[in-house]
Amino acid sequence: MLPRNRFKQRLLAGQQQIGLWNSIPGSLTAEMLATCGFDWIVIDTEHALTDIPDTLPMLQAMAPYRTHAVVRPASNDTVLVKRVLDFGAQTLIIPFVETADEARAAVAAMRYAPRGVRGVAGMMRATLFQTVPDYHRRAEEELCLIVQIESVAAVGRIAEIAAVDGVDGLFIGPADLAASMGHVGDQGHPEVVAMVERAIRAIRAAGRPAGILTTDLDFARRCMDWGTTFTAVGVDMILLAQAARALSARFRTE
Repeated sequence: MLPRNRFKQRLLAGQQQIGLWNSIPGSLTAEMLATCGFDWIVIDTEHALTDIPDTLPMLQAMAPYRTHAVVRPASNDTVLVKRVLDFGAQTLIIPFVETADEARAAVAAMRYAPRGVRGVAGMMRATLFQTVPDYHRRAEEELCLIVQIESVAAVGRIAEIAAVDGVDGLFIGPADLAASMGHVGDQGHPEVVAMVERAIRAIRAAGRPAGILTTDLDFARRCMDWGTTFTAVGVDMILLAQAARALSARFRTE
C-alpha cells in the first residue's frame, strides 16, 4: 500500500503544523529531534554538512515517529530530487524558486513520464523495496512539493508560481529575502517584515498554503496570524548553541 503523506493531508486541510530545521547530520540527532513533538522536520542539505547519502539513514531514523520528514535538496536539480525521492522522502522543499518556469521544472522532477522527467527505478526504499506494486502510477498522489520564495522578484511572481499545477505550498525564506532587499542579516527590518506580510497574504490570496522559518517566536506568531499554516520555529544548531551558552553563563565566573 502506498504510504500516506500526513503532512500533505494536513497542509491541504489548512491545519497549522509547527516545524523544526535539522541541520546537524546523522541519524542519532534526527531520531532525537523526531521525539520532540514537532509536526514536521526539515532535513537540510542546502545550508548544512548533510549530503544526499546522509538523508537515507536520517529518514529511516525518523520513520517510526509521528513527525514528518521533509528534505530540502541543495538546489532545484532533477538528479538531487530523484535521489531523495527514491530514498522515500515524500515532501521536498525546493530553494530559491523565482519563476513559474522554475516551479514547473521542480514539478517535472517530482513526476514520472509522461507528466514529468523523474527517472524510474524499482528496487528502492520509496517502493518499500517493490512491495508497493502501483507505486509508479500513484506516487505523485502522496508526494508534496514546497517551493521557496526568497527574493523580491519571487514575491512579485507569487500568483503565477502558485498557479503551477503540482506546487502544493509556498515557503518564505526571510534571510535571503532580506538580502535581496539590501538588508542582509536584518530580517527584523520594518521593510522586510512588511514584505514578508505581503508575501504571506499573496500566497493565501492565490489559494495556496504559506510557510516560513523564523527563530523569532513573536514574529512566528505574527506570521501565523497573517496566514502561515506550516511554520518552522527553530534550528537544531541554534537551539544547541543557545542552551550550551546559557548553561555556561550560569556557572561562569568573571
